[in-house]
Amino acid sequence: MKKAISIWTICTILILTMVLPSTTPSVKAAKDDYIVNAEILYLREGPGLSYPILDTLKEGQLLSSVQQQGDWMHVTVDNNEGWVAKWLIKQTAASEQQNTEQQIVISQVDKLNVRAEPSLSATVLAQLHVGAEAQLLQQQQDWAEIQYGNVVGWVSTLYITVNEKPQASVTEEQQQENSTEEKQSPTETLENDPNTFTVVVDTVNVRKKASTTSKILGVATKGQQYKVLSRKNNWVEIQYTKKKSGWIYSFYGTFTVQQEAPSDPLEPISENVTIIYNGTNLREQASTSSAVVHRADAGQQFTIIAKEGEWYKVKADGKEAYVANWVVSASQNEQDVAATQKNRKDGTLQGLTIIIDPGHGGNDPGTIGVRGTYEKGLTLQTAELLKSKLRAAGANVELTREADVYVDLRKRIAVGHQANADAFISLHYDANKDSSVTGFTTYYYSDTNLLLAEAVQNGLEGTVNLRSRGAQFGNFLVLRENHQNAILIELGYLSNAAEEAAITTDYYREQATLGIYQGLLNYFSK
Repeated sequence: MKKAISIWTICTILILTMVLPSTTPSVKAAKDDYIVNAEILYLREGPGLSYPILDTLKEGQLLSSVQQQGDWMHVTVDNNEGWVAKWLIKQTAASEQQNTEQQIVISQVDKLNVRAEPSLSATVLAQLHVGAEAQLLQQQQDWAEIQYGNVVGWVSTLYITVNEKPQASVTEEQQQENSTEEKQSPTETLENDPNTFTVVVDTVNVRKKASTTSKILGVATKGQQYKVLSRKNNWVEIQYTKKKSGWIYSFYGTFTVQQEAPSDPLEPISENVTIIYNGTNLREQASTSSAVVHRADAGQQFTIIAKEGEWYKVKADGKEAYVANWVVSASQNEQDVAATQKNRKDGTLQGLTIIIDPGHGGNDPGTIGVRGTYEKGLTLQTAELLKSKLRAAGANVELTREADVYVDLRKRIAVGHQANADAFISLHYDANKDSSVTGFTTYYYSDTNLLLAEAVQNGLEGTVNLRSRGAQFGNFLVLRENHQNAILIELGYLSNAAEEAAITTDYYREQATLGIYQGLLNYFSK
């Protein structure tokens, strides 16, 4: 009998163990919101490529995020704590789904196709106009699933911007009723009222009235600043153009007070412009259709009186005139330049200015691969990834274009001249009538840029598993007319089907930009 009781007791305990839930909570899955998205990833002591390596992580490892600093993420992994490059990790499925619920997509182009499947051959369900907003459902590689009205479909991520959805706990009508700030008289807030609105998202619609159903006047982009005319609930009225005002949802920017400092018109300006081309036109007004008042030759210098958009106002032959910024090189005097130079630490790019030129754009698609890849989209994706790496290493980085727009070649060069760039890197993907041709090439025009081209080509050879075609002379306008250190990189052939399949992957772009970064680091270290 005792033996029977013992067996029954044991069975009861086993059943209860299997049925009753464990009292030990599993919190790891809730904390691990990122995973390693590269074959190897270095865990570093600090947020930068120059910091010592603490550990080597493998693809698929779970990471717990602590904080973000620029392009770097502070994480914990396997009881270790350190920093990882944010471009080499991705959110877990659960975390990504949670975030997409709070995100919207904004179309950067007109007539953007919404397709039934994430494929260029899929049926077109609808089209988005420039600035149209839709709910982001999920992302898969180069495609995003969206909900636009009653339509659910897929759009290419090359032509959209993903922004956070503004949080609103009450309706616009309720906010208008409950707002106390709007009830203040203008005289009470005039002195300290913020007078400048700065856009903090990639793109945002500017509307005719303070309503999401109002007509769209245009699109404002990240970093643009506008004069504040008035505010209404969660909307701000801005001076959009010289003649037009518009409304922006205030969640998409920040307000600041900017005092206009009085300036002495007789005070000498230390900044001047140097003419780059012979026969450059100086005009009456800031327009290419305005009358020419003076012609200048390469090397002539003029003192800047004022800046108006893409034009400089200068004095020539005793008269005021305008010259386009893409035909001049602007620089400060030697004392000002010396005062702004920074000492660069070894193993970094600190203090250097690098211009990245994503080839083609807008109505210039560049090469179209045998599998349908557009070069203009690929160069922009590569440029963004390279920008992240160079900025993480301390460089000041500018892009000649940041969207699918056409930029004149001389304007691209002018970006480097205006910034007094230490290097100008033009990114391209190649093509040839002979589809068997493969490999990557770095081109230079002046012999003074040969070492830069060789350094970058060597860097790519260390990271990219394609045929190296070496550093070669290239008679390209962006190199020939460039006064800065300039190279042009062809990162593989889209005319070769096998190579197109390889070079259009995230992995290839990661390795290619890593090679360019390493080449620049080696060049400037020497």
